[in-house]
Amino acid sequence: MEYKVGDKVNLVIGRISRLGFTVLINKDTEGLLYKNELYVRLAEGDEVIGYIKKIREDGGIDLSLQPIGFRKTLVKNEIKILDELKKNEGFIALHDKSSPDDIKYKMNISKKAFKSAIGGLYKIKMITIDEDGIRMIIR
Repeated sequence: MEYKVGDKVNLVIGRISRLGFTVLINKDTEGLLYKNELYVRLAEGDEVIGYIKKIREDGGIDLSLQPIGFRKTLVKNEIKILDELKKNEGFIALHDKSSPDDIKYKMNISKKAFKSAIGGLYKIKMITIDEDGIRMIIR
């Protein structure tokens, strides 16, 4: 099957290697999810939605669990943070100085993505960033 960067595909998680997980794309093509780009726990046999990130010169296909494109991902992460704030009475004990592991395991996103998202929310005055975490501004 012919794929393009950005295509939404069905993935079946296969074996793990030193680089990441080998996956089956739409039950017919092999691809790779790099473990340094994963922010959720995966196991062999899991079925997830993924996106074509890159088609390499050698014909290999690199994948992502996030939609390709900065703005789509940023908005998705901003919504995820707002939802988490709502679930926790308007406060999350994470901020731009939190450890990458704390952010990864509590929010399932990278520190860089988290900082970009809270920066966007801060600019539009939806949150404040305090020493102990972020707070939703109630209007």
